[in-house]
Amino acid sequence: MAMSKTTNTYNRQNWEDSEFPILCQTCLGDNPYVRMIKERYGKECKICTRPFTIFRWCPGARMRFKKTEICQTCSKLKNVCQTCLLDLEYGLPTQVRDAALKIQDKIPESDVNKEYYIQTIEGQLKAAGDNTVAAGVVGKSLAASDMLAKLARTAPYYKRNLPHICSFWVKGECKRGEECPYRHDKPVEPDDPLSEQNIRDRYYGRNDPVADKLMKRAASIPTLDPPEDKTITTLYVGNLGEHITEVDIRDNFYHYGEIRSVSLVPRQQCAFVQYTKRSAAELAAEKTFNKLVLGGKKLTIKWAHSQAKSTAYAQSSVPRNNRIFDPVPGLPGQLPMPPNPNDYFNLQASEMAVLPAGMKIHQLPPGLIPGAPTGGYYGQQQPSGSGASAAAGSSSQVMVPPSLPNPGGMQQMHYPSQDPARLGALKK
Repeated sequence: MAMSKTTNTYNRQNWEDSEFPILCQTCLGDNPYVRMIKERYGKECKICTRPFTIFRWCPGARMRFKKTEICQTCSKLKNVCQTCLLDLEYGLPTQVRDAALKIQDKIPESDVNKEYYIQTIEGQLKAAGDNTVAAGVVGKSLAASDMLAKLARTAPYYKRNLPHICSFWVKGECKRGEECPYRHDKPVEPDDPLSEQNIRDRYYGRNDPVADKLMKRAASIPTLDPPEDKTITTLYVGNLGEHITEVDIRDNFYHYGEIRSVSLVPRQQCAFVQYTKRSAAELAAEKTFNKLVLGGKKLTIKWAHSQAKSTAYAQSSVPRNNRIFDPVPGLPGQLPMPPNPNDYFNLQASEMAVLPAGMKIHQLPPGLIPGAPTGGYYGQQQPSGSGASAAAGSSSQVMVPPSLPNPGGMQQMHYPSQDPARLGALKK
């Protein structure tokens, strides 16, 4: 418990006084003209229970007021924000950071040991000039981690500064409407583990529900597997900005291996990076997949497609139109051909009428004359000769379609679709 200003003057020399807080960009807000209220020794730190200087400010319009929760010494021990207690470098809980970097926390939690440990650390910080790395404390991480790079936020998350939920609106009794400074949203369910957060668990990295959620997300992060074709040494780089140049891409990919060529496609906002060796391409894909940020955007890294099949097909001598395709199952077969190609109506012998005597053969279309040559038309004069006389003599019985004139009251034939009996007509 913190000592009073009047009852104990010895411990007052350990109280913390500062001019500006240690905050992350999200807690500081997007307002460049932020105005803070400073109160010296306003509250005790929620970790070491020593009085410290608190700051209170509004991070932006329609946001709630925020204040510092822990002292700067405890903040430097873990390299966390004084308000949200998230890591200043990655914006993640300390439990996730320590698990990824394999850091063993040795900060004591008992009152006496904790006070002695903090006083020792403060002496080291003053001697090192507030250099946490030289002081040998946890501080800023020196080692890189793939999991931290994948889970880290590349932009501030200002929704975390929204006002709290209006309890009167939940009960249906809020009468201020849009003027209410609190949020009119559905509250979090009591069974949700995210509703059981506390500062001490987040600071010491134990039983943090937010950290557990992020660890489960890290386990389900997809990986980029190299293709089986060993000849592929090209990477596809997507989601490029408009101001990204070829030099920027080379500066971020050259230290993974020797680059053969870089093809930039500004219209599609993508590029292709080709390495001379397959091992260099695999190393670049492993180090940049879901981790490379260029121009404020996270780039999309993929393996390029193989061009071996397309090159072999282009060099083949088989034309495209002569390719043999596999038959499609379920399609009907070819239609049967009629016995007489010139018989367009597929008439039977019983459906033909007999040509009466006196009607000449050339008055019929050639296609309706059995055995007649093709190529003629209605009313065409047949050539004289033995072939014509033979055709006329052999065609004593022919059919007369309804479209032809019917001199002498000859019997007229009907097509199957014009049969009166088939159409349901009654004969008189």
